[in-house]
Amino acid sequence: MDIKTGFFYMFSLVLVFAAFRVITARNPVHAVLYLMLAFSQAAAVWLLLEAEFLAITLVLVYLGAVMVLFLFVVMMLDINIEQLRQGFWKHFPLAATIGVVTILEMAYVLTGGFHTSTAAAPDAALTAASQGSNAKALGLLLYSEYVYPIEIAAAILIVAMIAAIALTLRRRKDRKYADAADQIRVKASERMTVVKMESTRAAMPAAQAQANTEKQA
Repeated sequence: MDIKTGFFYMFSLVLVFAAFRVITARNPVHAVLYLMLAFSQAAAVWLLLEAEFLAITLVLVYLGAVMVLFLFVVMMLDINIEQLRQGFWKHFPLAATIGVVTILEMAYVLTGGFHTSTAAAPDAALTAASQGSNAKALGLLLYSEYVYPIEIAAAILIVAMIAAIALTLRRRKDRKYADAADQIRVKASERMTVVKMESTRAAMPAAQAQANTEKQA
């Protein structure tokens, strides 16, 4: 066994352990940290497969942005673990069934072997791959054979971004909003109004106070 195979097994074992701890950790913060460890090991496996672009993308996008955001959200929400675990045994049969089916499918694929396609790749992609630039080969494939799926995905993402902005800027009638421009233009004389009142006032007779109370009643 060469050193590359040894690194592959090491990264794979850590990846499987981290993935198992993601679903078994009692603390959600620990689960997120284990998920970040799993992503880092997956990036290392991709580096061994000479897919540097995918490995760097996984580290920058998921570890650098998405998982950090998840960690902040989980820490700020202060999730009640006991309440989440109340329905664990209720959904356990369905989850166990899905897990067994997934394991059987993976075992069938691993025992049957991988059947590679005999279709020839584009010449440009082969040329870029032979020069050691898999990022260029991936770009040529995305914008040649898969140009229409890329455009459809881009249009869907733009629509989703516009919808998110529209939902954020929507004004609700049951809330009051402050105008920053009006707050800046306010004068010192408008911030506080001084009302002149008598410093002392004579006590009201008891009979008159009782009469005023009866009128108000």
